[in-house]
Parts: sequence; C-alpha cells; structure tokens
Amino acid sequence: MPDTYTLAEATLKVIQDRRSIREFTPEEVSDQDLDMILESGRQAPSGENAQPWRFVVVRDGEMRRRLGALAGGGSGRRFTAEFVTKKMQERFSNLQDEEKKKAAFEKLTSGQVSAFMADAPVNIVVCGKKDVWDMPYDTSAAIENMLLMVTALGLGACWVIAPCIDIRDEERVKGLLGVPEGFKAVSILSVGHAVRPHRPRPRLPIKDLVFRETWGNAYYKDPA
Repeated sequence: MPDTYTLAEATLKVIQDRRSIREFTPEEVSDQDLDMILESGRQAPSGENAQPWRFVVVRDGEMRRRLGALAGGGSGRRFTAEFVTKKMQERFSNLQDEEKKKAAFEKLTSGQVSAFMADAPVNIVVCGKKDVWDMPYDTSAAIENMLLMVTALGLGACWVIAPCIDIRDEERVKGLLGVPEGFKAVSILSVGHAVRPHRPRPRLPIKDLVFRETWGNAYYKDPA
C-alpha cells in the first residue's frame, strides 16, 4: 500500500497535469469514466453540507451544438467589448509576434474560444440552488473536483463560463435544458479525449504569492 507521501505526490501530479482542453477526438467518454467524474463532484465540500449542485449530462449532438452556439455568442460579445476598450491589446502587449496576436484576437472576438463545446463528446452543465448562501463557492469546489478526476482518468476538459455569465444566455441555457426556477446555470464542463497534450501554462513563482504573518513579508526567502 502506498505511503502517505507517495499519495500526496501522486495527487500533486494530477493537479499539475490538469489543462484546459478545447480540442477533442470523436471518441466517446465511457459511462464508467463519467460515473467517476460525477461522483467526484458529489463528494465536494459545501457550506453546512448544503450540496447545492445539480449536474445535467448532455451527449446529444444537437443539444451540444446549441450549447456551443450560446457559448460562442457569449464569448464573442465579452471579448469584442474587451477589444473595443483596448483592454485586450493591453493584455497581449508582451506578445511580440503580430501574426499570433492577430490570431488570438480573432479567436477571442469571434467566440471560437468557447464554441468548441459543440465538438466535445460530453458537456456537463453545473447548476446550483440560488437560495444557498455559499452556492458559487460550493459549485466551484465540485467543478474543480471533477476537473481533477478528468485528468486522473487521462481525459481532457475545459471549464466554460461563457454561456452562463450574461443573464440572457443563462436563461436560454436553462430553457434548453428544462432547469427549474430556483436554480442557476453556473458553468459547463466540456469533457473528452484530448487531440494532443498541452504544454504547462506559466505560473507565478510561489515566493511572489505567499506571505508570512502579514502581507508583503515574504514566506519564502531568496537564497543569500
């Protein structure tokens, strides 16, 4: 039986290996894998054990297409506003390759960055009970649990908020899925087999993120 530290290292590797995957093969996600993913969400912590989450599993091709269209429209509006206000140009100011920058702007403002949901074999729509005080945090914990299980199973997933941010889009999602009043469509997880492995995204150094006792007092000291 593996010792505690071996389990901890294995857990950390799953966390480090998690990526946002937006390109999937046509291969289906097995029922067994999907059961493990959903059980991981069910086991998440929640304030006062309210368990406000509900999950709608969408495999139907037409339903996925319609969800992808809503996601693409939501992202397109959001990023077009960012482009018009020059925030996008500021965000990409360190990218020197003009062709890559142009391609990134097109992918974002067109909504393609989220429309890929239509091509994912499974979309898991995460909903939450509106009358639960901690619902946004509880559902986020469930989503992260599911993302980590996806990674542990050798699958890929992306956490998509685009079709749920604008209240008009969210109401369309709820109408499409028959989500009752009293619940909010929070996010959608697109799950499948990744077309290719993705490189790690850069992370800020931990020494810049952690303080000792008070803000600004470095927890990790630079070596002398």
